[in-house]
Amino acid sequence: NAVEYFVSYYDYYQPEAYVPRTDTYIEKDSSINEQIDRMRHSATRALLERDDVIIVASVSCIYGIGSVETYSSMTFKLEVGERIDQRQLIADLVALQYKRIQSDFARGTFRVRGDSVEIFPAHYEDRAWRVSLFGDEVESIVEFDPLTGHKSGDMKAIKVYASSHYVTPRPTLIQAISGIKAELKMRLDELYKMGRLLEAQRLEQRTRYDLEMMEATGACAGIENYSRWLTGRKPGEPPPTLFEYVPDNALVFIDESHVTIPQIGAMYRGDFRRKATLAEYGFRLPSCMDNRPLRFEEWEAMRPQTVHVSATPGPWEMDRTGGVFVEQVIRPTGLIDPPVEIRPARSQVDDLLGEVRAVAAKGYRSLVTVLTKRMAEDLTEYLHENGIRVRYMHSDIDTIER
Repeated sequence: NAVEYFVSYYDYYQPEAYVPRTDTYIEKDSSINEQIDRMRHSATRALLERDDVIIVASVSCIYGIGSVETYSSMTFKLEVGERIDQRQLIADLVALQYKRIQSDFARGTFRVRGDSVEIFPAHYEDRAWRVSLFGDEVESIVEFDPLTGHKSGDMKAIKVYASSHYVTPRPTLIQAISGIKAELKMRLDELYKMGRLLEAQRLEQRTRYDLEMMEATGACAGIENYSRWLTGRKPGEPPPTLFEYVPDNALVFIDESHVTIPQIGAMYRGDFRRKATLAEYGFRLPSCMDNRPLRFEEWEAMRPQTVHVSATPGPWEMDRTGGVFVEQVIRPTGLIDPPVEIRPARSQVDDLLGEVRAVAAKGYRSLVTVLTKRMAEDLTEYLHENGIRVRYMHSDIDTIER
């Protein structure tokens, strides 16, 4: 099986927002985790190429990504012996949003060295491809380590996927720009009729700048706000999400469903209120509200066969099962419950220190649970000072480090 990982790729995310009461505009600010972004690309690629795939995902998978039709069509295959001009190969890579560089060879980039084109795919971490051309013919394709340059093998063919899930073909982009201009004109007319000149000026200035960037480079900051036009969907239609990449015969397990299910509905409502305010005050076109997570009813209609896993199922899950469910008590190790001792709070830290040392002497490890993050850090420091190998773990530590 291919086991893949699909969670939010933001280390930090401050959404765009406007607070009318204080006339405060908060610009979008974010930091993308490159390793998680690579894993997301690897996950969508695996779903398109294989059937034996396990995806571990968070509830953020109901947020929009690029259309599966566009993403799968914006690929090209290279084979040894194929005829292709180097300039055409470079143009094809640029169309997939790969960046041409000379020195800093990183994921989602390519470089040209004589008759060779080196490509660092978006879904790999430590593998790149070297395509050697003889005239306009592909002479060889080699896989190598981009850090050491060590060759790992010869390849007969490769398939290059887009460097971004939001890649858009040029004809679609031109059509989208035309639609955005028409919506802008309609919205400006509405604002002028209402006498809201400040909002109209703000909207026109921001949108025209975005349009100029799209016409020149094929992208702009906040391009996801124009996703309705870029995907060709009608107003109110569900956005493309990971569920469109998942085949109909898939099986979904929802862990801790009594928490996850309510989250799905809440995510749409919070997102809608924020974007409705942005559209009302001229920071975005009304179509920005179609860049959203799935509504609960859309997710329910879209999900394949589903197993809800919970120790305390909620009313929605119980209603769907009609009261028929499977109880599981799983002991993977086959061990019985350990004895539980309740000891006095007085001298509890020194008592813990003695127990940890006794367990370590037998070659085992200890897990200590405390009430707060600060207590975890302070106890870790104390145990470390007493010669114990110890680490703390809480929610301030990012996903990969945990």
